[in-house]
Amino acid sequence: MNQTLLSSPLQGFTDYKFRNAFHHFFGGIDTFYSPYIRLNGKLVIKNSYQKDILPENNSTLTVIPQIITNDVDEFLFVAKYVRELGYKELNWNLGCPYPMVTKRGMGSGLISDAEKINSILHKIHNESDILVSMKMRMGYETPEEILDVLPILDTYPLKNIAIHARIGKQLYKGGTNLEAFQKCLDNSNHKMYYNGDITSVAAFKKLQKRFTTIDHWMIGRGLIADPFLPSMIKNDTTEYPQNRFDIFQEFHERIYTEYDAALSGPTPIKMKMLGFWEYFSQSFSNPQKTYKKIKKAQNPKKYAAAVDEILKEAKNG
Repeated sequence: MNQTLLSSPLQGFTDYKFRNAFHHFFGGIDTFYSPYIRLNGKLVIKNSYQKDILPENNSTLTVIPQIITNDVDEFLFVAKYVRELGYKELNWNLGCPYPMVTKRGMGSGLISDAEKINSILHKIHNESDILVSMKMRMGYETPEEILDVLPILDTYPLKNIAIHARIGKQLYKGGTNLEAFQKCLDNSNHKMYYNGDITSVAAFKKLQKRFTTIDHWMIGRGLIADPFLPSMIKNDTTEYPQNRFDIFQEFHERIYTEYDAALSGPTPIKMKMLGFWEYFSQSFSNPQKTYKKIKKAQNPKKYAAAVDEILKEAKNG
């Protein structure tokens, strides 16, 4: 069975600059989902969201735009917008676990409202020709919440349902709930994608063995922590390329340069890269020490020196 690997969107990380660099240096991902478009009640799409999904910014990638909303007019507005850009599919985010989103009844905070989900999908399928796919958690409070929604989803021609095998309340803490994910498989006729804790080739193989009917796998944080992971899964190997840290260095230089040019001043780029290094550090032999070095680098010069030192150590290791 051919395995399809998808990049799960991470707000603040997997924008088009990252996606293009990732695709160029590492590969292994078949389809990228863009971080969600959020409108906040005004029918205006922020410039940064527009830029992120412009076809010319994604010319070598397969990208699916994503929306987060609980408002059908916003949904229709964004559906029309992405259709005009040439996209055929719009992914609906019912997965985001962050309280500032869920408290407003969006992301995983909407899963418990089966009636609302139904009314939105009903109108979308009547008034737009966009193909809808879903990205979900199994609930916010309990993994049973999704079981009330799945029969409703079965009444619509959705492309697929990607499920992160946690509940919203967990954020990213604690393990995934594979029994609850199996229940989702048993209670839906839709094509299911698996998401959650694919952090190594071994972890992937274990999941593959457990869920033999799944052939689409979404990798989120694991792909930033170890950018070689998707291509290693594809090539069925646990061996890194010999010039692993040279490749990483080129990739890092490219994203640093591009973000530095787009952000103004030393503080935003510092914060941006610090966010990335929370994940990148996982690929180095001492993650805490690695991250600390980056955190302590107070200006661009010191940052460059810290990165050099980290990579030199890794190459000699």
